[in-house]
Amino acid sequence: MVDAALKVLSPAFGRLYSAYGRPSIPPEKLLRALLLQVLYTVRSERMLMEQLEYNLLFRWFVGLNMDEGVWVPTVFTKNRDRLLEGDIAEKFFAQVLSQAQAANLLSDEHFTVDGTLIEAWASQKSFQRKDRPAPPPDDPGNPTVDFHGEKRSNETHESRTDPDARLARKSGGQESKLAFCGNVMMENRHGLVVDTELLLCSGTAERDAAMIMAERVEGTERITLGADKGYDTKDFVQEMRGMNVTPHVTQNDKRPGGSAIDGRTTRHPGYQVSQRKRKRIEEVFGWIKTVGMLRKTRHRGLEKVRWIFVFTATAYNLVRMRNLTAPSFQTS
Repeated sequence: MVDAALKVLSPAFGRLYSAYGRPSIPPEKLLRALLLQVLYTVRSERMLMEQLEYNLLFRWFVGLNMDEGVWVPTVFTKNRDRLLEGDIAEKFFAQVLSQAQAANLLSDEHFTVDGTLIEAWASQKSFQRKDRPAPPPDDPGNPTVDFHGEKRSNETHESRTDPDARLARKSGGQESKLAFCGNVMMENRHGLVVDTELLLCSGTAERDAAMIMAERVEGTERITLGADKGYDTKDFVQEMRGMNVTPHVTQNDKRPGGSAIDGRTTRHPGYQVSQRKRKRIEEVFGWIKTVGMLRKTRHRGLEKVRWIFVFTATAYNLVRMRNLTAPSFQTS
C-alpha cells in the first residue's frame, strides 16, 4: 500500500528538491522511516537512526542496503521539515484513502466527528504574561517560576516555548494544559479516518473543525454526522442542516434551553445506529495517542503538529486497512 501511494507522489517529491548541490535523503526513504517510527512507537528520530543501524527489517522497508550508512539525526530532521512545504502528509493521506475507496472500504454517507487535546511540547513555566518581558532565570536549566494565585488565561498569557499552544482542558474537574485541538472525521462502515483538522484550542474549536470537515465531504447527497453531546448546540445543529447534513448528535438535556436534537431526528433507526458507531472513534484517538505517540507532541508550532497529526492518522488507516483486507485462516 505504501509503494502504491509513494509511486503516485513521485512528481510532487521531484518539485521539492533541487537538481544541484549535494544529494539529500530521498523523500520516499524519509517517509518510510517516519512511518516506521509511528508504527513501532520509536520515541525519537535519534533512536530511529540507531535502530536503522542494526534492524535488517527496518532497512529492508526503508530501502537501505545492508552496508549502507545511516543518516545523521539532525540531517534527517532538516529533510523532514522540507516535506512540510509540499503538503506531503495530506497528499499521502489522500492516496491511502483512494486505495480504501477502491477496495470498497469507505462509507460515503455516514460519518462521525470528535476532537481531543494533543498536549504541546511546552511546560506550564513557559506560559507567561504577554505584556512584560520574562525575568532572567535564576537557574538556566530549571528556573523557579511562582504562578500560584495568579489568574492566567490565553488572552493575557502566552507560552515562550510554543506561542501557538493554548491553555485548555477537556472537561470540568481536569487540570488545564498547553495543548492543540486535534479533530478527526471517521466513516462508520469500517472506522477509517477520512479527514483531519488541527486547530488552536478554544471553546468552539471542536465544532468549528466539524463544520470545516463536513463542508469538505464530496458529493451532493445528504449525509449523517454522529457526535457526542458537546456538539449539541442550536447554532451547530442549524449549520449542519443548512449544509445538507443530518446531525446525529447525542442529546444533552442538561443544557440550558434543552437539547437542539428533537424527535424528528431521534425517531429514525439510523440515529441509534450512529450513536453505537460513533464510539469507535475513540479507538482512533487511543491508537494515535499510544502507538502513534501523540498524547504529547514532540514538535512545536501549529503547522508541524498538524503535519504529524495527519501523518499519524494515515498510519492508523494503513494498519486498519491491513487488518480488513488480510486473508483469514481457520485452524482445525
